[in-house]
Parts: sequence; structure tokens; C-alpha cells
Amino acid sequence: MADLNISESTSILRNNYNGHLAYISNGKPYVVPITFYFDPTDNSIISYTGEGHKIDAMRENPSVSMVTEQIQSLVNWKSALIQGEFEELEGSFARQKLHDFFEGVKSVIQQKDNKEVNFINEFSSKSYGRGAPIVYRIKIKEITGKKREA
Repeated sequence: MADLNISESTSILRNNYNGHLAYISNGKPYVVPITFYFDPTDNSIISYTGEGHKIDAMRENPSVSMVTEQIQSLVNWKSALIQGEFEELEGSFARQKLHDFFEGVKSVIQQKDNKEVNFINEFSSKSYGRGAPIVYRIKIKEITGKKREA
């Protein structure tokens, strides 16, 4: 196993849209899958969610981490880990970042999976009842990566 440099780790973020978000709630760690977009303009992760356990926990303790990986086989893989700070977005800025999220994930899916998507529900199954989605970003404080190649 070897370390990745920041550029290699950032490339993994740029070329993926599924990850695992870790947060703390009532002193316990939780890890949940998320769909994300790496926003290079402000070096952050953009995502959205509904009201619930995850958002309550991140509002209480904004220190989070997220990992994403590219796995070819047991002996050929790369992963990127970020440490960052949760920030809830609001108003027109949140709407712009949700648009950036959709366009960014759409682009990664086209490049990575060679699939055309036109609607957010094609890659995200979140539902909100009557509430609007909560758009958030994770401001990246640190990024590291590992790889194993046979």
C-alpha cells in the first residue's frame, strides 16, 4: 500500500460521485453512503439531504470526514479521504450549488459510466415529503489518499 499525493487524491474525488460520510452523533460515529460532487471552485464537497439524523448530527458537530474509492480488484484500488467541516447552504446560493451538484454528477456519470442522465432522481432516490432538500457542503480541510496496485 502506498500514499497518494494531493493531486492524485483530488482526481479520485473529481472522478467519483458516491462516497461514505462519517459524522458523530451523541458521542458515537456513524457512516452513511452519499452522492456527492467535488466542487473545484471552492475545494468542497456538495451534497443534499432531508431532515433527519444525519443533518441534526452535522448541525450539532460540523466536523466530518468522507471517503470515496476506485476499486478494480482486491489488489488494485485507490481511495481518497477528506476531513472537513459541514456547512448548510441557504437561498439562491443553495439553489446554485444544487444545480452545480446535478451538472457535476451528471458529467461524471457520462464520463465514468457512459450513461446519459437528465433528472436528479436517476441517480438519487431521496424524497422529502413536503420539505425542500437541504443543500450542504463540506469545506475540505485535509485530503489524503492510499493505493494498492499489483
